[in-house]
Amino acid sequence: MLLIDENGEKQGEMPLAAALEAAAEAGLDLVEIAGNANPPVVKILDFGKFKFQEQKKRNEARKRQKVVELKEIKLRPMIDDHDYDVKVRAMSRFFDEGDKVKVTLRFRGREMAHQHLGVDLLMRVKRDFETIAKVESEPRLEGKQMTMVMSPRT
Repeated sequence: MLLIDENGEKQGEMPLAAALEAAAEAGLDLVEIAGNANPPVVKILDFGKFKFQEQKKRNEARKRQKVVELKEIKLRPMIDDHDYDVKVRAMSRFFDEGDKVKVTLRFRGREMAHQHLGVDLLMRVKRDFETIAKVESEPRLEGKQMTMVMSPRT
């Protein structure tokens, strides 16, 4: 076995009994690092401390990751300018937080005859956000609502 001591220095190849004896002298554990290597690599270290450090690394990695959520903004074809601006501010905040936004445009009654107004509105949203967001799925009609999904540019 190839032995690495507690300081990280190679001690060379030796039999298992000699490696166990060296670990006992140091008052630490003998841990197999690479069992598939030829020869197998073992290291002298404090196993409890080693497991604790690994757990800390995993927790730190989980803390740093960002879960991307899908937020939804609902619009109507005949939305007023001020209401549109409120929705745009909300969408900007979502993009700043790194979330995707699903823009849903709901048609009611006779509005279904004027679907071009809905397409125009979604194109306006697309134009307003072309610098900070990209369209993930183009506007498409699903029953009485038209949807478009946008995600922030990275």
